Amino acid sequence: MNDNIKTVTVYPTTLELTTPAKPANGSNDDYDPHQHRELKNPTTNFQTFAHFLKASVGTGVLAMPSAFAHAGYVNGTILTLIIGSLALYCLHILIKCMYILCKRQRVPYVSFSQAMNLGLKQGPPWLRCLAPIAVPFVDGFLAFYHFGICCVYVVFIAESIKQLVDEYLVVWDVRLHMCIIIVPLMLIYSIKNLKLLAPFSSAANLLLLVGFCIILYYIFEELPPLSERDPFVSAGKLPTFFGTVLFALEAVGVILAIEENMATPKSFVGPCGILNSGMSIVLGLYILLGFFGYWKYGDESEGSITLNIPQSEIPAQVVKVFFAITTWISYALQGYVTAHILWDKYLARRFKETRRTLYELLFRSIIVLLTFACAVAIPDLSVFLSLVGSFCLSILGLIFPVLLQICVQYTEGYGPFRIKLIINLLLLGFSIFGGVVGTYVSIVDIIAVYK
Repeated sequence: MNDNIKTVTVYPTTLELTTPAKPANGSNDDYDPHQHRELKNPTTNFQTFAHFLKASVGTGVLAMPSAFAHAGYVNGTILTLIIGSLALYCLHILIKCMYILCKRQRVPYVSFSQAMNLGLKQGPPWLRCLAPIAVPFVDGFLAFYHFGICCVYVVFIAESIKQLVDEYLVVWDVRLHMCIIIVPLMLIYSIKNLKLLAPFSSAANLLLLVGFCIILYYIFEELPPLSERDPFVSAGKLPTFFGTVLFALEAVGVILAIEENMATPKSFVGPCGILNSGMSIVLGLYILLGFFGYWKYGDESEGSITLNIPQSEIPAQVVKVFFAITTWISYALQGYVTAHILWDKYLARRFKETRRTLYELLFRSIIVLLTFACAVAIPDLSVFLSLVGSFCLSILGLIFPVLLQICVQYTEGYGPFRIKLIINLLLLGFSIFGGVVGTYVSIVDIIAVYK
């Protein structure tokens, strides 16, 4: 296959990772997996940073004022910091555990699903029965989660276009606008290489910066007294906040994919690495927009703040165009994970190599059509955000990393008084509770929308 078409990483298969390899000297401390990765199209640190920001700053950030309306401005600020810190911590332990397992196996890289499979096999005996289903289970959740993000993106792009067309041309149903964007989505989704997507991500980040400046201009214009807003709200609204913030903050599949394709992966997780630096920027931006957006619009905050700013003014319309373009680019970045898992791991080998590219493009077109169908079925953006965040990200971004660390630390011990195990169990309990309650409330909200 042409090197310019697709990024290919040469790693052992899942079957080759079932039994830990024994190095000749009896130790695996001298083996550094990062030095043995073989990438045909690795990304630079700058390209990786651009991808990280674009993957983490999507439509979710525009929903932060609505999220704060379900928490209050004090609660919202504190809880966003807590949830963001937990999400960052879980990403760190996930990447660290994957690295440890690579050293134990003496292989360059293991995927998220392979790491869960290996971790469960090496973990507590009562968890080892879950190892056989770990690979399809994790892959399924990752593919479904990023598919769900793409569905939300279809809704957002169509809503943005509808507002402009309604203002200047003709009033159409949002579903007609979804039909119009199918072809552009198929075109951007046909790009299968993260390195080729990097210039798009950089351009999108510039558009985002300009767009946020315009939004903040409208927010700071004639702010009402802060006393008119609630610092705290009833606990019954918090699950929706939890799901929305999780959705906004984390794109675990894309983050792992861009780390895998780095030329210098050690630069990703250092104290001042891409992960910490990028997440600090993202958290600051989310709190800024959430706090002041809620201050400005209060309980009237929409699922996307672009629906609150004046619809007829030129700067506001420019914002909608910019965010529609950046979301269109993000569609390819988020959808990369779904296609990479389903096609590369499960479907590609079923087709002859001479026609594999053609069938992959056809498969990607089918994914676009399926996201369109789901977006038509549930066009309410806010409830969909919360459902995807609560259900998928509580599992992928919080529960699985903690469970993996419990398994990886099993052979090394949990420290004095099993303190590491206690911390992980507390995190596990919080994640399960937040995910279950958030998912339940989101489903109730969706039922209410249909009624």
